[in-house]
Amino acid sequence: MPDQPTSHAPPPAETPAHETGSVSVVVLGAGSGSRVGAGVNKVLLPLAGRPVLAWSVLAALRTPGVARVLVVAHPDELDEVAEALAPHLPTDSADSTGGTGSTGGTGSTGGGEGPGAPEVGLVAGGPTRHASESRALRALAADVEAGRTDVVVVHDGARPLAPVALFTAVVEAARARGGALPGAPVTGVLTRALQPVPSALVGVQTPQAFRAGPLLAAYRRADDDGFEGTDTAACFARYADLPVVAVASGPANLKVTWPEDLALAEELLGLSGR
Repeated sequence: MPDQPTSHAPPPAETPAHETGSVSVVVLGAGSGSRVGAGVNKVLLPLAGRPVLAWSVLAALRTPGVARVLVVAHPDELDEVAEALAPHLPTDSADSTGGTGSTGGTGSTGGGEGPGAPEVGLVAGGPTRHASESRALRALAADVEAGRTDVVVVHDGARPLAPVALFTAVVEAARARGGALPGAPVTGVLTRALQPVPSALVGVQTPQAFRAGPLLAAYRRADDDGFEGTDTAACFARYADLPVVAVASGPANLKVTWPEDLALAEELLGLSGR
């Protein structure tokens, strides 16, 4: 997802007291490797000994309160993604490593350690980002409607450096306010008239988190209207009567887009000690 300017909102003053369910994380991995110059999906490229996608999935699994991680893959790459992720996931008691098969439904690529650990599933993506998000939400609908999931996080698999702390921050802000996304200061950007952009603008990143019920309802209304947003926040802001606030992030939460991004990501991983 290209960084887009958004207005920065202050963190919530207080969190309303209400019973919370669990968190489900959708990791989008149905893109391509055209701009990065690869002949394969860029999220499957190696990064410090793991596929790019595995770094995002593992960060999601380590986030407190996460019960399910759903990886969205291109329909033609479901088995390839499952095979690439399986060696890097914690082994659960069920030892489930199967793909989704040829039907394009959901399946399991493995899970966490021990009973009650987060599970990891696969779902076939759609022709656009919005369509992929909509398919993932349909796969989560039963848990959302039953109240088992109260927050859904959507993250780009091509942002492998998003830390657990950032996942946690957007989840907490979404519970308190409705929706939350990471915002990083925009620097060195000019308008088409070659004028500096206002200093108050920030670039939008992922992971983005939202109260699950309103998010599911928003995507159902969008499907009825034929609306497709540029990211999850765009659809939520259009249809949900709740704010989307920004939490502080920075340029280290980069998106792998160009060949040099992989080298920079590996350098940053080494510096972070992850």
